[in-house]
Amino acid sequence: MNWRQRGSLWCLSPARTRGLVEFIGGSYLAATPQISYRRFLEALANQGLLVHAWSYVPGFDHQAQANSAWKSFRQCRDPGAGTPLRLGHSLGCKLHLLAPDNGRNCSGLAALSFNNFSAERSVPLLAELGPRLGVTSEFSPSPQETLALVGSNYQQARNLLVRFRRDSLDQSARLLEVLQGRQGDQSSLLERPGDHLSPASAGLRQNLLGSWADDQNRQLEMEQLAAQICDWWLGN
Repeated sequence: MNWRQRGSLWCLSPARTRGLVEFIGGSYLAATPQISYRRFLEALANQGLLVHAWSYVPGFDHQAQANSAWKSFRQCRDPGAGTPLRLGHSLGCKLHLLAPDNGRNCSGLAALSFNNFSAERSVPLLAELGPRLGVTSEFSPSPQETLALVGSNYQQARNLLVRFRRDSLDQSARLLEVLQGRQGDQSSLLERPGDHLSPASAGLRQNLLGSWADDQNRQLEMEQLAAQICDWWLGN
């Protein structure tokens, strides 16, 4: 499979397209999604999904970054691919939830390892130096504001939350509670083996260390996850 870059998006086309998935990764892994999420995204392409993955470096203004991602996806969208599935990992889930259309122009969201920590929790140096320097920095919107916005503004009923069993950073349960508090919600939770980096580690390790360092079990896990997401979304 050949990746191609279109502005801030990395794109991967299957031989036969069944749908479009718009992916936002988490933290600094998302700067090079075609590398750090390679195995997972290629597994999705093997399921017949056209993959558009947004490349970015996280900052404090998450709303601005959510708007930028949304605009990039919209400008690159192929009308023939149908209404997209939005897919996020960790911080990427939050950015999709904050999209300015409030989830209206997609046919669902698959959220892997949703993470909504404060800036001080995510960037420990802030907690140590902030009080000494008289600086208070927080993500915008804050974790509390994010959940309030989801509860009041987010319109997409179909959401699949994926939690990995050894993931100590996952906050999917709280998000699910907020989503299910909305009228007509159809959100569900899927639990799988693994940890917070399961979607990223296989492709990243192989790229850095070569095929000899590949883990066939992790490859199989990514293929299974891609198939489950595709089956949930397309109803096969």
